[in-house]
Amino acid sequence: MTMRRRTLSAATATAVALTTCLVPAAAHAADHGRSGDAPGQQSLRVATYNLSLNRGTEGELVTDLSTPTNPQARTVAEIIQRTDPDVVLLNEFDVDAAGEAVDLFREHYLEVSQGGAAPVEYPYAYTAPSNTGVASGYDLNNDGSVGGPDDAFGFGFFPGQYGMAVLSKHPIATDEVRTFQDFLWKDMPGALLPDDLDTPEPADWFSAEELEVVRLSSKSHWDVPVEVDGTTVHVLASHPTPPTFDGPEDRNGRRNHDEIRFWADYVTPGQASRYIYDDDGGRGGLQPGAPFVILGDQNADPDDGDSSDAAIDQLLEHPRITDPLPTSEGAVEAGALQGGANDDHTGDPAYDTADFADGAPGNLRVDYVLPSQHRLRVQDAGVFWPVQADPLSALTGTYPFPSSDHRLVWVDLAL
Repeated sequence: MTMRRRTLSAATATAVALTTCLVPAAAHAADHGRSGDAPGQQSLRVATYNLSLNRGTEGELVTDLSTPTNPQARTVAEIIQRTDPDVVLLNEFDVDAAGEAVDLFREHYLEVSQGGAAPVEYPYAYTAPSNTGVASGYDLNNDGSVGGPDDAFGFGFFPGQYGMAVLSKHPIATDEVRTFQDFLWKDMPGALLPDDLDTPEPADWFSAEELEVVRLSSKSHWDVPVEVDGTTVHVLASHPTPPTFDGPEDRNGRRNHDEIRFWADYVTPGQASRYIYDDDGGRGGLQPGAPFVILGDQNADPDDGDSSDAAIDQLLEHPRITDPLPTSEGAVEAGALQGGANDDHTGDPAYDTADFADGAPGNLRVDYVLPSQHRLRVQDAGVFWPVQADPLSALTGTYPFPSSDHRLVWVDLAL
């Protein structure tokens, strides 16, 4: 067992650091390796992975990870080992206040060889509370009763369900992390607040009292500074709500749009980001010129699916953001073999990152690693989605998936 030192932030977040130096990165599997670095150039592999390590009851994930034998955890750990990112955001990872699940996942799974892959160590981790499962005390879905997962600030059966965690081989500047869990949706100028179509008033799905508590983030938004050999890279992590599971008011679709818009505004200097405030009362967006990477399952495809028009284009077409356009051959193969909604898609299946139901919505591009144009240069990018002839395709599989319905997305960056 690796000895770790834990520090709690004001938001009850956890950051963990080893007292020993970092170990060299493990070798990558064939066809999933990183590009060679130019002399004197620092390379950083950044990844996002919705690994579906969410459970139906509170504490169940900690129980599952308490032994090294959980099949799903072993499979997603092997995928991380074979891609070997330096920094990875985990989506749909149940969060507990003590950070126990994060420690157990590293100790019992990532730091132990899975399927012959080299173990990987992440001396630093960050996690913080999520809005999922946190009771609002209001009837937010307007079904006539108060309580349950759909009336929580973010859909969830218990606090922390479907949460997030950042793992890093490089130090995390914990004292400089900014979280935006409590930011109110109404405080975004021009917010796409949902409308009750049965009344003449606009944007009135939520009552005046509810608007004083309804939060923008369905999980949270985090600005996590990672120190990479003297350069601070801001990891901007989130997981917007799926734009479905609502009615004609489109409250989830509108929220998804504005959760994505938050980062577009945050990285824009000046008036666009002045309205933003963090959970500690700090105002404004990211400092101009600071390098950043936006990570997460954004639940929005630029061409297909149910997200609002141009929701993800707010990031993909942003003048300060690079879209590395990661692809995989496995996604192309899957779309052709599965048919259904995939046959009617207009987007290139090579960019898909999630294997969703064939009837609807079909496979989509929803998981993103989007670096800043300033001070970060894309060297390579990819999606871990092997073709069926590749033995590693057993890690992604077909429904019911041995790992997740999402695929790990990685980008190699030169600093």
